[in-house]
Amino acid sequence: MKRVLRVLGAGMTALGLLAAMPSTAGAAEVATTRCTNTLAPGTYATVVVPANAVCIIDGPITITNGLFIRSGATFVLGSEDQPGQTGIIVGGVHATNAASVQIHFTAINGGIDIRGGSGPFGGPFDVTFTTIEDSQINGPVLIEGYNGFWMGFIRNRVNGTVTLRNNVLADPDGNEYVTNIINGDLICRGNSPAPQTGDSEGAQNIVTGAKVGQCRRV
Repeated sequence: MKRVLRVLGAGMTALGLLAAMPSTAGAAEVATTRCTNTLAPGTYATVVVPANAVCIIDGPITITNGLFIRSGATFVLGSEDQPGQTGIIVGGVHATNAASVQIHFTAINGGIDIRGGSGPFGGPFDVTFTTIEDSQINGPVLIEGYNGFWMGFIRNRVNGTVTLRNNVLADPDGNEYVTNIINGDLICRGNSPAPQTGDSEGAQNIVTGAKVGQCRRV
């Protein structure tokens, strides 16, 4: 009986120690940062721009577990006027019905998935626009159903297929898809206006795969 009591006592002590220890499952959870204004230079795990929020970042920043942009939100990373690496995003860029997604001079691992929009007007710039420029993208790119004022996909290097589909813009000078180097296919369908050089003075896209649909001429 004493031996049993000693074993039970040891067991209760162990349970007490386990209860006092921090949860390893909780410690293993990936931290999420909500951006509702800006982020200081540094490294972040998952970054979320909440619905209707505005997040404008000069960088440099590193995101290790994906960027997620919610409905009506605006996200800006870097500027074409300030060359130099602005950021590294691992885990891809994911946007659903965002107002604007503007990314410059960024290395993106995991591709880009932008679906829908929030109309051509509103947000901090009065008009909405989405542009991916001067970036290295490893993974597929899909931009589908964006209905902002203007959109560009310019001077990027992509390892993966790029699909630009059903993007209907208010600006007749929109849908500028130029000067990209794509190791994969370039597929364009249902975009209005049709893909064009616009006033970017860009060059033809270099594509190792096929140019399909509207993008055959760019």
